[in-house]
Amino acid sequence: MKISKNKLVSLDRFIDKALYNKKIGYYMNRDPFGKNGDFITAPNISILFSEMISVWCIAFWESLGSPKKINIVELGSGNGEMMRQMVKVFQRFNNFKKSCDYYILEKSQFLKKIQRKKLANYNVKWIDSLNKLNSGPNIFLANEFFDALPIKQFIKKNNKWFEKKIKTVSKNNFELVDTITNIQNLEKKIGINLSNNQKIIEFSPLTYKYLNIISKKINSFHGGLLIIDYGYLEKKMKNSLQSVYKHKFNQILKNFARSDITYNISFHLLKKITKKLNLKVAGLATQKDFLTKLGIVQRAEIISKNLQFSKKADIYYRLKRLIDNKFMGELFKVMFITKKNNKFKLGFKN
Repeated sequence: MKISKNKLVSLDRFIDKALYNKKIGYYMNRDPFGKNGDFITAPNISILFSEMISVWCIAFWESLGSPKKINIVELGSGNGEMMRQMVKVFQRFNNFKKSCDYYILEKSQFLKKIQRKKLANYNVKWIDSLNKLNSGPNIFLANEFFDALPIKQFIKKNNKWFEKKIKTVSKNNFELVDTITNIQNLEKKIGINLSNNQKIIEFSPLTYKYLNIISKKINSFHGGLLIIDYGYLEKKMKNSLQSVYKHKFNQILKNFARSDITYNISFHLLKKITKKLNLKVAGLATQKDFLTKLGIVQRAEIISKNLQFSKKADIYYRLKRLIDNKFMGELFKVMFITKKNNKFKLGFKN
């Protein structure tokens, strides 16, 4: 990281370099998924997850009046597994299949190569900007996308706000520094009160930027955004910044560009941003409730019916990882954002 010694850089810039620097960035030159990586995502745990998302997409398309064209847009496709499984499901539904164009927004050239190989038999297009989408409706899918975007972190001490910044002590040796800041400048810029009744703020400028573009696409061409991510519902923001290295928690400033840096999404803040951007949150549920309402348990029963015990046990163990509260069921939330007049509720409470 080319930063002069003792020069301060913002936390979000530090994270951006660590994760997305073209030469050394964590996501830019390795496959972080699975046993040999640092984490595993739901699509790689069980195909049931991607099947349920596919069912939801088809039902949402039908609720829009089964338009002749619709874009399925995955934000950050990881190793491409969710898109692959979804397209396989879509091929069983002829009218929907004919309507679909598939897009992946991907920053990492390394992951793009893995995705292209996995999706070689399917007509998927890769884009580097959501502004390239000039038609719709669009169904945007963000599975563990927003948690991987760089954040700014602010802390309140003695009624004053400080921004966390990074100082380079020596090569790959960094320390956190609190610098006094005027939080109102940021609040005026985005038009949202972040600091009311807060002691800590975690805000991702890039998340706001993406949601701003997505809101324009949804308001212009219709469609929606489905977010699946780990996070919390409370109004009070938390210090949730964390790092993972080889499946274990890691100090944020250690293993620079070799570890994942992430945070827990404040879904209350996402709600505020959604409102500001003239959309509505049409549904918010735990991953457990969402997948259960879509019929994931019944689907597991159907596909395991005539299997031998060991294979059946494997299916149910994987299902447990997706919906059990001790695993992903409670920590992961699902949020559906769409136009204000849309009444679609599948997977959520009426």
